[in-house]
Amino acid sequence: MVTNDMAGKNTINWSTINLAYSYHLQVSRKFTMLFGAQATWNQKFLDWSKLTFGDQIDPRRGFIYQTGDLPRGNFWNDNDNWGSKGYFDVSAGLVGYSENFYFGFAAKHLNTPEESLILNPDGESRMPMRFTGHMGANIEFGKGSQYQNVTAISPNVIYTYQDGFMQLNVGTYIKYGAFTAGVWWRARDAFILSIGIDAGSFRFGYSYDITTSTLTNASGGSHELSLGFNFSCKEKPKRFRTISCPSF
Repeated sequence: MVTNDMAGKNTINWSTINLAYSYHLQVSRKFTMLFGAQATWNQKFLDWSKLTFGDQIDPRRGFIYQTGDLPRGNFWNDNDNWGSKGYFDVSAGLVGYSENFYFGFAAKHLNTPEESLILNPDGESRMPMRFTGHMGANIEFGKGSQYQNVTAISPNVIYTYQDGFMQLNVGTYIKYGAFTAGVWWRARDAFILSIGIDAGSFRFGYSYDITTSTLTNASGGSHELSLGFNFSCKEKPKRFRTISCPSF
């Protein structure tokens, strides 16, 4: 996978090359484990001339002064405003699942790479490792048939930790036939309400974040719409290993 991100009118340009590997292990007839790893090469570019600093500001007339803040970092030469930084990043994780239960764990930035484009006089600015764990289940009520839908409840929990920062998401989905409704709680931040329709050939979803933190007056919540299409592919016929049987 290759990505490119340009931010602030190309003030920062960030490109990545990612190589991911996954191994599937059939532990038993009803339980499967998936192991994955990803190696990423990151290349960042910074245009120092597009940055603004506090010493350029006049209290009445705005940005009118020249800055005394000189480029510092991995710049190509003393007269160049373009800096660059390349670094290697490694992540890994695993997932285990059965028909009605699943769990997973992932760790990012295992090598804690140094990513800063600006030299830090206080030492290195290494990216701390980030750990994420999740768990969920699918509980069905009743037995479905051609003429009767099954009601299912899917409780889920996601926990993330990085260098003292913690985030906990707890939620559940209720599914009946093609319809799904869900509610999530993001600790000390927001409630999330969602509804969706899965008609087989297409999927439609809507969710709304109700902010409960001090950002309530500034954000007013957020809306999200999603639409997906499924294209049926012809299944390949199964090949069976024949047994050579002599005839008499």
